[in-house]
Amino acid sequence: MKEAKRHTITAALPYANGPLHLGHIAGCYLPADIYSRYLKGKGKDVLFVCGSDEHGAAITLRAKKEDTTPQEIVDKNHAIIEKAFNDFGIEFDIYHRTSSEIHHETASEFFKDMHQKGAFIEKTTEQFYDEENKQFLADRYIVGTCPTCSFDGAFGDQCEKCGSTLSPTELINPTSTISGNVPILKETTHWFLPMNDHEKWLKEWIETGKLDGVQQHDASTWRKQVIGQCKSWIDNGLLPRSITRDLDWGIKVPVKGGEGKVLYVWFDAPIGYISASKQWAKDNNKNWEDYWKNDDTELVHFIGKDNIVFHAIIFPIILKSHGDYILPTNVPANEFLNLEGDKISTSRNWAVWLHEYLEDFPNKEDELRYVLTSIAPETKDSEFTWKDYQTRVNSELVAIFGNFVNRSVVLTHKYYNGKVPAQGSLTDYDKEVLAAIESTKLKVDELLASYKFRDAQTEAMTLARLGNKYLADTEPWKLIKTDEERVKTIMNIALQLSNALSEIFIPFLPNTSQKLKSMLNSNGLTILPENHEINKAELLYQKIEDAAIETQIEKLKATAVNQSNPKAKPMKDEITFDEFTKMDIRISTILTAEKHPDADKLLKMTVDTGIDERTIVSGIAEHYKPEDVIGKQVSVLINLAPRKIRGIESQGMILMAENNAGDLAFVAPEKVIDNGGEVR
Repeated sequence: MKEAKRHTITAALPYANGPLHLGHIAGCYLPADIYSRYLKGKGKDVLFVCGSDEHGAAITLRAKKEDTTPQEIVDKNHAIIEKAFNDFGIEFDIYHRTSSEIHHETASEFFKDMHQKGAFIEKTTEQFYDEENKQFLADRYIVGTCPTCSFDGAFGDQCEKCGSTLSPTELINPTSTISGNVPILKETTHWFLPMNDHEKWLKEWIETGKLDGVQQHDASTWRKQVIGQCKSWIDNGLLPRSITRDLDWGIKVPVKGGEGKVLYVWFDAPIGYISASKQWAKDNNKNWEDYWKNDDTELVHFIGKDNIVFHAIIFPIILKSHGDYILPTNVPANEFLNLEGDKISTSRNWAVWLHEYLEDFPNKEDELRYVLTSIAPETKDSEFTWKDYQTRVNSELVAIFGNFVNRSVVLTHKYYNGKVPAQGSLTDYDKEVLAAIESTKLKVDELLASYKFRDAQTEAMTLARLGNKYLADTEPWKLIKTDEERVKTIMNIALQLSNALSEIFIPFLPNTSQKLKSMLNSNGLTILPENHEINKAELLYQKIEDAAIETQIEKLKATAVNQSNPKAKPMKDEITFDEFTKMDIRISTILTAEKHPDADKLLKMTVDTGIDERTIVSGIAEHYKPEDVIGKQVSVLINLAPRKIRGIESQGMILMAENNAGDLAFVAPEKVIDNGGEVR
């Protein structure tokens, strides 16, 4: 593999259906920005592109709910998203949008070129149709139970709980989100991408990095979750995937027979990277093809794990089928960021919105960058909490980084009128510290090149920790009374460390780095020469007070509680009081529990109902281990007619509560009640 002459970096197009939250930033945009800044800092030729994804059924669905137009929805959200990116300091070379004329032209031409090459198949299939509204239902207009995890709120294209990519016909008990009715299946004709024809080369390319026997990328640098998800899809057998939809919002299918149809948003959206590149090249007098069609260009897609299949399987198939484009050298997908013990949910408003953070914490962009990189969900899901945010800012940025730099600059002004003192003879300790500057730079560089941004920032922070320790160990404020020459060397080294920090943190903390460079008057200087004049000290960071954190926690709880639950199932038919009293629900204690011998999802339990001991079989084995439920008090419907479940007679039903994420919890008394106590 030859070294790349240029780099095309893409960040997943945010869907213009709402604003950005911290999960979006941690999962995709911040690592992409760090990587772009790192490469540009090395003088590389980099194109960093993104833009708003403005088509698809979810946009039209929201427009219907808000009694407005799709264009008004995307215009509003594009403006919010773009401003948040700009205010936060994500430095795209271009932030574009898929509703632009150049994108419509690019996507249409892409489809026509592939169509002429016979890259698609045309099929008539049965798809869901809403009889009441007389329209075919796009994937997002259908909800039902996920066949993989049993989540009741899965969409026709994806389950937001487990991340499985779905087809609408795979859903259990599908319903139309428009009318709430059960849709019917009706014939319609669409163009399909025959993914099954591409399994062989895809498997080799993903697992080994080779394409037609030529090494294209280093497969060892691809994250395990990316390789694993792709292999699972390929091993299970790829199927033809429809790339057109019966909709009127989107890019019209530009061939005969395409009337009333648009390109599927997941065909159209990745091509948005290319149309954005075209616009950038036009604006900057560049050749966009160098960044997409030249073998000496590195193409890297930054995404969240729910987009892995689209960027590591479907888009590469599209690019290769077209024939003129390079394939990605890496797809460093992140896992999910959770929030305060729960999954981030836009529908429940359980999220920290980026634009609101920027309003509530002005000039604290780097503090958030630091915390989100520290907890980056690179290999597994991670969690943001406001208390952890406060702790990391106060104990690391303020107490370590900021404290070291402040002491170095203040003492230099106090002892030497703000001029860098001469470096005298060096002790072994001095040499170790100076050597650490270069070794840390090399380690950080190596980690960034391997997409290990969390580890890279941690390594960079070791240099600030070392600086703090160096001053604490040498105590120049005491030594100044007895050995002025030694103090000159100590302060010179402390300033060289500070300058190194201003360089090494550029990808992670760009505002801090610039502020520190200004303080040290060090732009363009890798080493501060003797008598170099520095500016007065300014605090790099300020402590986050408890009151600010409590305000955020209360705000989060209040907005979440005050939201109705749009995913809650509708109320069932009314019943009479007499019908309710027929149910005999008793407080009971679970005595024994074991896995059902023939079903992984079932637990077989013995419960004491206060009247008798009986066997109950319940589908909770994915949520509770047998040993965890023994001794728990639960509510049991005891007069439910017995029925056999996988060969075992179940004599009642344990009542469970389920949240939007599909997590189960026992319906239990708040204090211990005698077994047999009635629930009424």
